[in-house]
Amino acid sequence: MTHEFAQYPDGTLGVFSGIGKKENGEEYVRISFERPMEYGFDTLVIEIPSYNIVLEDGNYTEKEKKTFLEIVKNGSAFFFKYARLGGLEIA
Repeated sequence: MTHEFAQYPDGTLGVFSGIGKKENGEEYVRISFERPMEYGFDTLVIEIPSYNIVLEDGNYTEKEKKTFLEIVKNGSAFFFKYARLGGLEIA
């Protein structure tokens, strides 16, 4: 399950996953940024706590990728907290 946390002016949608567990028991959350394009999406997926880009497809610029990585780093506690709680309740 994914939970939306932001929509940016260029149409990019930010979502985060629930808590996942690797075979070694380490917990992770994946944060995805997707922007609709004429024939699909630009996509960037970052996994925390490693901050590794686990999926990259499309035409995000290096500057955009750097910005998204900073958003993820600054919000990592937020993403883990709300992934554990099952998402955000937005009225």
